[in-house]
Amino acid sequence: MRIESLALPEVKLLWPRQFGDDRGFFSETWNRATLRNAGIEIDFIQENQSLSRPVGTVRGLHFQAPPFAQDKLIRVLSGRIYDVAVDIRKGSPTYGQWVGAEISADKWNQILVPAGFAHGFCTLEPDTHVAYLVNEHWSAEAEGAIVWNDPDLAIDWPVSEADAVLADKDRAAGGFKTFVSPF
Repeated sequence: MRIESLALPEVKLLWPRQFGDDRGFFSETWNRATLRNAGIEIDFIQENQSLSRPVGTVRGLHFQAPPFAQDKLIRVLSGRIYDVAVDIRKGSPTYGQWVGAEISADKWNQILVPAGFAHGFCTLEPDTHVAYLVNEHWSAEAEGAIVWNDPDLAIDWPVSEADAVLADKDRAAGGFKTFVSPF
């Protein structure tokens, strides 16, 4: 597995190997020992999956506050997304900075978003299936969000505000300027 740090070095891109023949391929998408050898010590306990039918569906920016903070390993089963992680760790030299990457079924890449980062994505193809592993259970009391298009974050999303498809809770999320980080 190839692992690359992004501009925010805690956020990583992973490319699992594919072993193919005329039938298709086999791939080991997560291996605890492989990640430990790369200095990543995460014990995932749950896998989640989403389907977003329209192009321009935005999910995020979400996080879980401690003690339910989640590391996430995100991959696309079909389609493509633009995935974003925002550093929300108080005292971090990169607090409020974001990084984005295209994740797709064709590229067969994944993104690792650690706890202490708000996470979101925008679909780039119709009927996009996203799966992600997490290392902590979801808690309604610990759930948090920052509005996806906050001007203080200035995320370069691949969709306009007019064309974005959002859940009501994502549309109503608060801004970064008034955000009080639990990290």
